[in-house]
Amino acid sequence: MHARIEAIEYHLPERTLSTSDLVGLFPDWKVEKLDQASGIRVRHIAAAEECASDLAVKAAEKLFASGVVRPEEIDFLLLCTQSPDYLVPTTACLVQDRLGIPTSCGALDYNLGHSGYVYGLGLAEGLIASHQVRRVLLLTAETYSKYVGEGDRSTRTIFGDAAAATLLTGVEGEKAQLGPFLYGSDGRGGPNLIVPTSGKRRPRTSESAIQREDENGNRRSEDDLYMNGAEIFSFTLSTVSRSVEALLARSGHSLEEIDLFVFHQANRYILEHLRKRIGIPSEKFALALEHCGNTVSSSIPIALHEMKSQGRCSEGTLVMLVGYGAGYSWGATLARW
Repeated sequence: MHARIEAIEYHLPERTLSTSDLVGLFPDWKVEKLDQASGIRVRHIAAAEECASDLAVKAAEKLFASGVVRPEEIDFLLLCTQSPDYLVPTTACLVQDRLGIPTSCGALDYNLGHSGYVYGLGLAEGLIASHQVRRVLLLTAETYSKYVGEGDRSTRTIFGDAAAATLLTGVEGEKAQLGPFLYGSDGRGGPNLIVPTSGKRRPRTSESAIQREDENGNRRSEDDLYMNGAEIFSFTLSTVSRSVEALLARSGHSLEEIDLFVFHQANRYILEHLRKRIGIPSEKFALALEHCGNTVSSSIPIALHEMKSQGRCSEGTLVMLVGYGAGYSWGATLARW
């Protein structure tokens, strides 16, 4: 028995932050230049009282409303988030209760960012292939906006909040429709995308809350998200290219045999560099962040949903999925739609 992606739905918060809004805050910027570089026109921002669980629940409710599955049919719930409602208790357990999923359902959080969707697919495949469960609800939900300093130009232009719900079902007597899986991590890159006081290593204090301006005009405190854009860019170009080559070698496929490439939607600048470096035709490459921004672990399922809606992903389509980012962490796999 192997896992198959049955359906994907996603939810975006109501409040938005457009590029024009950002230019109003940073008058030295130009709308056209920012849109061209980032590929993002609108970011959705969670309300003050909205948390990851709220977005995840709404995405899951859309999935249930589609009729593809009922809450009582879910055997396991996986929730990927780096902005949980609480450190204790597990947010996935709260979501299980709110969705009316039976208490016989397993539920767990896992803390991964931009690679989290690929890791979640791997976990779901393992649970299903080992006959532990039949149906997995994979939720990705993030409210990175709560970590972003209002005066931080480097992160405010990129990140948006979102959640996605993916149903994976076990199918007997068929070839694996997910895999092979390739994973990687390099903790030396951890300091390049970090909220310094987000855990117990460095407690928050009145001193850590003080905002300071860096040499690029970004204002942030140690309680805010820090991103070293140059290092992230360098890591991405080298790691993703190698991951694509390694996955093709492991699977026995050529680049030309892949019908669609869906990478983590970081920003247009990075994605276009990757596409050209690897040699992927533009018609086979997904760009789906204009309406939502970089939504961290939800960016790949959102892009998959958009590709299906546009008719670029249909039954039999062979898709390469690649996630990469905070940690450093990366993952890649193939999915037969």
